[in-house]
Amino acid sequence: MTTTRNSDTIVAIATPSGVGGIAVVRLSGPSAAAIARPHLEPMPTEARRATFALFTEGETTIDEVVVTLFSAPHSYTGEETVEISCHGSRYVQQAILQCLIDSGARLAEPGEFTMRAFLNGRLNLSQAEAVADLIDATTPVQHRLAVSQLRGGYADELRTLRGQLLDLTSLLELELDFSQEDVEFVDRSTLLDLIAKMRNRIYYLCGSFEDGNALKQGIRVAIVGEPNAGKSTLLNALLQDDRAIVSPIAGTTRDTIEELLTIGGLTFRLIDTAGLRHSDNPIEQLGIDRSRQAIEKADMVLVVADSQTNVDDTEWLLEECSYRGKKSLLVVNKADLCHPPEYGNISPGSSCYYISAQQGKGLDELKQGMVEQFRGGRYDDVLLTNARHRDALQHIGTALDQATAGLEQQLPADLVAVDLRDALYHLGTITGDVTNDELLGNIFSRFCVGK
Repeated sequence: MTTTRNSDTIVAIATPSGVGGIAVVRLSGPSAAAIARPHLEPMPTEARRATFALFTEGETTIDEVVVTLFSAPHSYTGEETVEISCHGSRYVQQAILQCLIDSGARLAEPGEFTMRAFLNGRLNLSQAEAVADLIDATTPVQHRLAVSQLRGGYADELRTLRGQLLDLTSLLELELDFSQEDVEFVDRSTLLDLIAKMRNRIYYLCGSFEDGNALKQGIRVAIVGEPNAGKSTLLNALLQDDRAIVSPIAGTTRDTIEELLTIGGLTFRLIDTAGLRHSDNPIEQLGIDRSRQAIEKADMVLVVADSQTNVDDTEWLLEECSYRGKKSLLVVNKADLCHPPEYGNISPGSSCYYISAQQGKGLDELKQGMVEQFRGGRYDDVLLTNARHRDALQHIGTALDQATAGLEQQLPADLVAVDLRDALYHLGTITGDVTNDELLGNIFSRFCVGK
């Protein structure tokens, strides 16, 4: 996709493919109304008001439709736009689409409507990317994150900081013209304070990516423990379905099983794993290796222990999770078979839950603990969910660190300005102040056609 075709009028079906009650055909561009007019009886004359009309091709009526006209710049794309709501028949949708193409419109490319909204200043680049996240949202939390970014999120804050930094950098570079007169246009302490403020915010956002990405993609939860601790029974109990094979024979689970579960508006990707023990069976050992890989990739780990064995023996797993920086909960299973004093030295608390997976006892408390453990106090703040933004912010952090070191070492202004310009460039790639066709193509090609 290139930005050189924006003078075209584009058209696409904006609703999902398939049969439904209603479908929407969207037409946008300088000739949108002129292309639609010959096919509509009557053609709307008032913007943003739904009008009942017949869609025709010559003497043939294709469908009864509802048409809405949006005048530039008061539309999603910022261009003249016509939206035609027709019946959801595949034939009707394709017939209307083909008529508009034959009359001069071009079939839109993936994400082209949203790209035009960005190019016409209706959205900044991070807001445009949030549109795709909003379309894909399946839980209240994913929706909330997407809406936060769509309404500006941290991008507006970064744009303000970028403007301040740009002003100071420009003055810093102006000093080069007066280098022989030893004139300073920028107070170095003011510049250091601004850089420090930016660094703190950027480091926080980068640190929030792990949580934000997990909320967006689904929180990966590895269920681990020794054989016969009840890991598969716990998975089945949480899902309320016999998804995993349960057997008293140790080593039954030989591969990981992954299922989705929504709790409190969060999507958890539950991963049942093979029991962790030494085994000479090469197939079982392969499953154990995959269990360790699941821990490595997990956002949260449920360490399942059998209450009839020494729970303290599971301590090494908790220590490994802590070493790897993983959120973890100790789940003492088969709690119906013995009393709490026999559970060892681990006391009940926010990180330890006593359950009976077979009888379904204690599961509500465990689910609540999973939600509370993951939200971790940052749930209501802005979270970074976009990998492209994370990479850009890491570049910005490096550039600002180098600029800070240069200022503290009293390096010449031109050397410091190089690092600041690098930071400004990467800030601009997030907000859309710096773009190119390749960047826009990579971003908007991930959208569906019609959006």
